[in-house]
Amino acid sequence: MLRLVVFALFLGICASAGKQKKKESLSRGWGDSIRWVKSYEAGLSEMVKRKKPLMVIRHQDNCPHSQALKKAFAADKSIQKMAEKDFVMVNLLLETTDENIAPDGHYVPRILFVDPSKTVRTEIVGKFPTHRYTYEPADMILLAKNMKKAKIMLKAEL
Repeated sequence: MLRLVVFALFLGICASAGKQKKKESLSRGWGDSIRWVKSYEAGLSEMVKRKKPLMVIRHQDNCPHSQALKKAFAADKSIQKMAEKDFVMVNLLLETTDENIAPDGHYVPRILFVDPSKTVRTEIVGKFPTHRYTYEPADMILLAKNMKKAKIMLKAEL
């Protein structure tokens, strides 16, 4: 009888652990304290409502460059704080139908900023001439500067 109870308890624990795994956080590892929106379209709507720039992170789970960038992004406290406080945040595993989010191609990872007028700020770029919106783990200082630029541009236009 005791074995049956222990077995039932074990099955219950395993089943609840499986349910928790299926309910994946919208952060996908990019920062659990950040309020993430579900989709690009939801991000556009939320951005207009909250009058904050939208930061779009396009990545893939099976891409080693995306994984390395995610780890650096999640570990950088200043970026996490700005993302949480000053931006509407979305990270996308799939491409959107909006070609403006791929101004120089459909590569991953890439990070772009959109202002509340729904203009993609193509002038806010990383350091690479061919993949202008990509960042490496060592580029967190540049990314933080670009996040500040996006905030300043928004304030100047309001």
